Amino acid sequence: MKTSKNTILITGGGSGIGLEIARLFSTDNNIIITGRTSEKLQKAVSELQNITAIVADINNAADVENLVAELRKNHPKLNMVINNAGLANYYKLTDENANAFEKASEEILTNYLSIVRLTEKLLPQLQTQQEAAFVNVSSIAAFSPGIVLPGYAVSKAALHSYSQVLRISLEKLEKKPLIKVFELMPPLVNTSFSKEIGGQNGISPEEVALTLKNAIESDIFEIHVGATADFYKLYLSSPEAALQTMNANK
Repeated sequence: MKTSKNTILITGGGSGIGLEIARLFSTDNNIIITGRTSEKLQKAVSELQNITAIVADINNAADVENLVAELRKNHPKLNMVINNAGLANYYKLTDENANAFEKASEEILTNYLSIVRLTEKLLPQLQTQQEAAFVNVSSIAAFSPGIVLPGYAVSKAALHSYSQVLRISLEKLEKKPLIKVFELMPPLVNTSFSKEIGGQNGISPEEVALTLKNAIESDIFEIHVGATADFYKLYLSSPEAALQTMNANK
């Protein structure tokens, strides 16, 4: 798929991986970023070209309705949606007062259910384009869960399954052109999002963004970034060994 002359929506585009994707793609595409914090979005707008910011909480049904309406009205050529907004709570199920139910509920809503809703509402608009794609930002944790990220891992596993089902469902449609579905699966990334679990030891968000761009150009639909590629091989050979590796020294 081409990586220029697109109109791209990036949720959670004001910081971290989303911001770096916006930065890399903004030179050759029209970019719309969303997020809950106006200050972060406006800072991105001031730094980048070809970018529009819309304050919206993807967990809020009214915000999503307003976002979809604005995209249809003011950005009718929208042809790529990058579902990047995410939430991670760091805790163990055995922690006293872990509040696992509340935390997992937030993560399932943010990392999975909100994507299902936004995708369903934007699918008709993307179906009017000559070339279109959804990009779901998943995680290495979709393959094996970590004990310090129990709810996050479950939500990303759900997103992984959803991405596969969506891809196959769109492939089976007689309506053409085909809407492509990419899944970006980074390992630990050095952002504020992962600070609590040693994010400073992770790869750069710039590397994640560049890997995504190269994969889109080559139509690589399941994108194993950095260490995810080797971990996936381990997972295929021994799911038990992968699980132990994910939870070593934790």
